[in-house]
Formats: sequence, structure tokens, C-alpha cells
Amino acid sequence: MAKYLIGVDFQAGPDETPMSEWGPAEVQAHLDYYGALNDELVASGELVDTTILTGPDLAKIVTSDGGAPVVTDGPFQEFKEWLAGYQIVEVDTEERALEIAARVSAVPGRGGRPTQQPIHVRQIMEQAPADTEQMDAFLRTTGAAG
Repeated sequence: MAKYLIGVDFQAGPDETPMSEWGPAEVQAHLDYYGALNDELVASGELVDTTILTGPDLAKIVTSDGGAPVVTDGPFQEFKEWLAGYQIVEVDTEERALEIAARVSAVPGRGGRPTQQPIHVRQIMEQAPADTEQMDAFLRTTGAAG
């Protein structure tokens, strides 16, 4: 079994109407869909964790040279702009993780139509690289190796 991060995009799908402009019934249908999906994944033993993040306007960047940290509210790379929340699932295959991600993307939005939000799927590493050989192998998977 492998663990996957299913990242929910902060941006809307094709209908870019902000949720703040949805009707109460549309918001409730959206939340109910997530609740039912999460209940199903808990029952199947596949849901490891699920979290909703605060909006991008509350995000911070922290840097440090080993002394006092410097905390700013930007500039940000794409991560701040797209990650609204995530689920961690433990599944037998990548195909199952993609199936779950497709269901997340189909969460209802305005008028009950699927939002088609972009959903990011990434396998979680079982352990972090501990030496230069392992780090080199990892970097080759990211395209960052020279």
C-alpha cells in the first residue's frame, strides 16, 4: 500500500464564481459531498488524514539563517495560490488514488454542477533521503538532478 496526497486546488474549476457568492444550499451540498466521500474512505480504511487550510491571504513565508527567522507574507510561489486543503489516502494502487481525486474534483458547486477543480495527486515518500546517494535518486525523480 502507498500513501498519496490529494491536494485540492484553491482555484475554482470552469465556473470561477467564488464560494462566497454561492447560495446556502449550494454550499451545504458541497460540504455534504465531502462529508459523504470522507465517511466512505474512513469506512474502507483508505483515509489517513484530511485537512482544510486557511486562505492564501493568511499564509506566511519563513526564512532563517540559523538566527532570528524572517517572516513575510510573500512573495509566494504557486503553492500558496493553489492548495486549499488535502486528503492523505493509503491505497493499493495509484489508479485508486486517481479515482478518489476524480471524485474530489466532481464536488458540487453552483447549481449542483461538478466544480471540476484541479486536484493534485502526489505519492508520499516512505522515508526521506538519508545520504547523498538517496538524495541523488530522489532528485532524479523531481527533474532537479544535473
